Order: sequence, then structure tokens, then C-alpha cells
Amino acid sequence: MELLKSSTFNLMERSLNASALRQQVISNNIANVDTPFFKRSDVQFEELLQNELKAPFSIEGFRTDPRHFVIGRSSYPAPQITKDSETAMNNNMNNVDIDAEMSLLAKNVLRYYVMSQQVGHEIKMARTALGGSSR
Repeated sequence: MELLKSSTFNLMERSLNASALRQQVISNNIANVDTPFFKRSDVQFEELLQNELKAPFSIEGFRTDPRHFVIGRSSYPAPQITKDSETAMNNNMNNVDIDAEMSLLAKNVLRYYVMSQQVGHEIKMARTALGGSSR
């Protein structure tokens, strides 16, 4: 279905994938809260996306065949995992703050929920526009 290949769905898919990756990274941080010398990790995506979207406007070509040259932005940035090696929170040189990680986990769950609701809404709108039922 061509509607699911649009840039909007591509962006929502990447956002959901970044949120799923963030869930794994936060869960790993929480699991290692008492591991000596463990350094917490984080996922950078929204900042990279903002920088990409703030870039000067460029012309984007429409491709009718995958063999055509890409003109303009080829894709959105991929999420990146970063490690905080500079800080230490405990005497065992671990830098995981369980309260902060649980807060990040709750924020990520809400972000994922909102994005999945938006994907469902976009699919429902496309189905209605094509004359299908809205169920």
C-alpha cells in the first residue's frame, strides 16, 4: 500500500523504533543499577531529528522507481545510543540513578503510546478516505 510508504509514516515508524530502542536501553540501565563500574546509556533521536528538520529547506524529488537518484533528503536520522562515561553516582563508580531511570521509562511509555495512537489514527483516516469502514 503506497499510503504506508509516505514520509509521515516513515517518520512515525522511526519514532516508534527509537522509542522501542530507548525502552531496551533504559531497562538495561535499571537492570544494572547495582553493577560496579556500569555506565548508563541513553538514546538520542529527537535531538537529531530536530536538527535535521531545522536544516535549510531543500528540494526533494519524487521517485517513481527505486533505481532513480535521490534528490534532497534521503531519510530521517537513525537513533544513536550514547554512553555517559564521565559521571559517577555511587562509590562503586556506577552512574545509574534509579529514580531518574524510572521517570525516563514512564516518559518513554507515554511517548510510545501517543505515537502508536497517532499511527492508528492516520491509518483510520486513510481507510475512511478510500471509502472503507472507519472501524
